[in-house]
Amino acid sequence: MRFFSDQRFLAIYSGVLTIVFALSVLCGFAALRSQSFDQLTVHRINFVEPDGTPRLIISDRAEFPGAFMRGKEYPRPDRRDVAGLLFMNDEASEMGGLIWAGMKDKDGKIQNDGHLSFDQYEQDQIFAIDSGQEDQDKFSAIRIGERGDYPIQQAIDAKLQIRKLPKEQQDAEWKKFFTTHTGDADRIYLGRSPDKSASLRLKDGQGRNRLIIRVDAEGNPVIQFLDEGGKVSKEIRAEN
Repeated sequence: MRFFSDQRFLAIYSGVLTIVFALSVLCGFAALRSQSFDQLTVHRINFVEPDGTPRLIISDRAEFPGAFMRGKEYPRPDRRDVAGLLFMNDEASEMGGLIWAGMKDKDGKIQNDGHLSFDQYEQDQIFAIDSGQEDQDKFSAIRIGERGDYPIQQAIDAKLQIRKLPKEQQDAEWKKFFTTHTGDADRIYLGRSPDKSASLRLKDGQGRNRLIIRVDAEGNPVIQFLDEGGKVSKEIRAEN
């Protein structure tokens, strides 16, 4: 019994157990790297680089992440009741995503949408594909835009502050914000509108329609040229 209580024996015994445990853990991780599954049920999957940098998140609605900026997650100003994928760049900042949702509410109205977008560096989306339905109104579109050279975090912070103000003051505050944060504009729209027309709209640097090619629900085509104020300066119809 003295041998088993000897300090040298206890040291050797402890060392052997540590080595066995370490080998078991390493072998377990090695086995996990090559595992295959027929089915996998999860609420969220975080894909990361070897250094832990998040690059892609796949999530259900309940676990959908906030906005990422350089590895830090921020609450979104508006909750997203969607499931989908969130893309992130090499610096763990959000750079777009694929999201979707669909339901019929208690009044029988359909709320359905899908969205794929890609963002400017540390900014909002500059290319997006959307489709959806709001009750009986259906739409689908491709949108291309421009964003100013300011961090989107400044717009998020401004939204959090402005939404606390009375509604009658909010428009004025946003106008003030965009006098110093310029460059945001929708430039191209191609899609089907709720009125069942199909159109291509080319816009200027301020997001104003300047050229519209449109076919209405009855199949009538028209080409319109617009001035800076939105007035049609020239129109070409099929009968012309």
